[in-house]
Amino acid sequence: MAWFTDDAIQFFAELELNNNKEWFEANKKRYENSVKKPAEAFAAEMISRMKELDPAIDVEPKKCVFRIYRDTRFSKDKTPYKTNFGVSISSGGKTDFATPGLYFHGDAKSMGVATGCYHLEPAQLAAMRRHIIENRKEFNKLLKNKDFATKFGEIRGEKNKVLPAEFKDAAVENPYVFNKQFYMWSEHGSETLLRDDLPDFVMDHIRTAWPMNEFLVQALK
Repeated sequence: MAWFTDDAIQFFAELELNNNKEWFEANKKRYENSVKKPAEAFAAEMISRMKELDPAIDVEPKKCVFRIYRDTRFSKDKTPYKTNFGVSISSGGKTDFATPGLYFHGDAKSMGVATGCYHLEPAQLAAMRRHIIENRKEFNKLLKNKDFATKFGEIRGEKNKVLPAEFKDAAVENPYVFNKQFYMWSEHGSETLLRDDLPDFVMDHIRTAWPMNEFLVQALK
């Protein structure tokens, strides 16, 4: 059984060309049937699977799916709708971007799987940098793991151009000390959404990344 249909992909392809209230209202039931409801069903399946890695996860499927409505108050882009759907599952909840979990993304062109620490407060960031510096051999070993390198390639995230003095020397040896974010992202074509084994495919990625997640979390305890 496929979790999503071609119409989910087509919906976002059309939305990119018709990002306005009139078109969306005319296609709202289509969005609910082809995107929202399947995303909630997929979230329910992934919650049960993610609990194997983090038993503290306790969230309702509906609360894992991001709203399609954009917040345009502080954006130059005033288009009202997101041209993708997203599902976020972690023990910290959808608005906790420091606790590693699963982020699942779909749009007209791609499907993405992400995990890691997406946003850290200043004290958390300093602790993360110290942790990487003090445990650089373990960090590098995790990065060089063959399966990890194949699926994710690297740790991603925005970087600081200027660092506090205590980190400058270490950053020469390990450029990841410049990172402000520490997340992993694996992107595939949108046709991947149509796989019958989509939950298995996604969990295979998350399990591969989980040792790195456990390493990162040690810095925040």
